[in-house]
Amino acid sequence: MLFKSSPLNKIKAPIATELADFEIHFKNSMKSSVPLLDKITYYIVQRKGKQVRPIFVFLCAKIWGDINDKTHIAASFIEILHTATLVHDDVVDDSYERRGFFSINALWKNKIAVIVGDYLLSKGLLLAIDNEEFLLLKIMAKAVKDMSEGELMQLEKARKLDIEEDIYYEIIRQKTASLIASACAAGTASVTDDKGIIEKSRLFGETIGIAFQIKDDLFDYGSKAIGKPRGIDIKEKKMTLPLIYALSKADKKERKSIIKSIKRKSTDPEVVKKVIDFVKEKGGLEYAKEAMNAYKDKAMDILSTFPPSESRDGLLELVNYVIEREK
Repeated sequence: MLFKSSPLNKIKAPIATELADFEIHFKNSMKSSVPLLDKITYYIVQRKGKQVRPIFVFLCAKIWGDINDKTHIAASFIEILHTATLVHDDVVDDSYERRGFFSINALWKNKIAVIVGDYLLSKGLLLAIDNEEFLLLKIMAKAVKDMSEGELMQLEKARKLDIEEDIYYEIIRQKTASLIASACAAGTASVTDDKGIIEKSRLFGETIGIAFQIKDDLFDYGSKAIGKPRGIDIKEKKMTLPLIYALSKADKKERKSIIKSIKRKSTDPEVVKKVIDFVKEKGGLEYAKEAMNAYKDKAMDILSTFPPSESRDGLLELVNYVIEREK
């Protein structure tokens, strides 16, 4: 059976056959002749996530043309690259759990995890080069550049905690939205050479990608089991939209006190609770939800210009899923 009952069922319906083929394509693209690598990549494949980005690839492709070998190459490249970034992120964040399972660095240590991430990136690059998909290579190389710059900008700002709202949006545009934008652009580019259409798909992906990240930021302040520990962004001194807004509404003394607490004791449960209560009191969550919904509406406006089809309906459902998901 292709997938269990879930909110993604309706979204996947127009591309169910293509996703089944993709599963095989992706598994084959992850194989290695080196026993340790093969063991690790097998572990990764068995514990893969929802594969939201390949779904974006296939739905965008099917809206603008007929899914073909180029589309499968694009989807595999996107998922391999996404997996590589997750492996590296777990090393950077010193995280030992991913999707409820041990991370690669937890099982095989940081050195091997970094090498595995590098290996996956090279596999994706070779997948495009061997098939002479140079436009795909260009799209994905830019995504890697943007994600790296976004991550470094975020780490730099975490030291000073002086991030403003415009810088926050630039960080998430590069770090998170760029990969979803690339998925939509790559899927579209696999079926058409029309630069205007490719750019329209890219912009749609970027817009919903920003909404996706704001939703993730809101999870940090929730009390449900949402896939990551409550307050983890605060513990890691990440300045997200709810906190940025709350600080902008505080007086100088209160702002200084909150920033000082985060800088000195961000892992202290009492400090985490203090910051969460502060953000809620200042209306940070409501502000972030409004911003998220504004980006959702913008994505919907772009989507309304796409040709009507079952695949466009699937993308509409995917936009709603991104906003309404519980983890």
